[in-house]
Amino acid sequence: MTDPYQNYPVPQDGPTGPDLSKPTDRQVEPLGMNGFGQYGQPPAAHQMSGFPGPPAFLLGIGDIAISEGFVSTPAGILPLRGAMWTATDMSQTAERTPGYAVVLAILFFPFCFIGLLFLLIREQKTTGYVQVTVTSEGRYHSTMIPVQNQQTFPMVLHQVNYARTLSSR
Repeated sequence: MTDPYQNYPVPQDGPTGPDLSKPTDRQVEPLGMNGFGQYGQPPAAHQMSGFPGPPAFLLGIGDIAISEGFVSTPAGILPLRGAMWTATDMSQTAERTPGYAVVLAILFFPFCFIGLLFLLIREQKTTGYVQVTVTSEGRYHSTMIPVQNQQTFPMVLHQVNYARTLSSR
């Protein structure tokens, strides 16, 4: 009898299972090793064929990936050399008084007007997108990256400047 999921014979030593007090001559594979390599992952196609694998990605900006000589986008692969990069900040920051400050101002208003100081509390909220575009050999791709806070645009701009440096080599 064989186990259909593991494809090896099921031991029939006793009514409750194998007798673990006797040594076995069966070789047991380490955990996670099932003939494909570590943790059951099959080898990549380039590892089996003997050919070099795909180039490693150096940078990813949204859905744009940059490798040694190419820019990979959902629209196709563009050459990296001579690519033109732009980043546009399309975010906006709004400042408002949070709801808890209004509630505290109302609660503490009877105590010498000290509750009005809670109305001085302000919070900033940044929303929008950063648009990154790449143009190479007449083809164009654009991606929109959602803004999390005010530091998102400088971070994306730093990545775009690195991509510009790679394009100028």
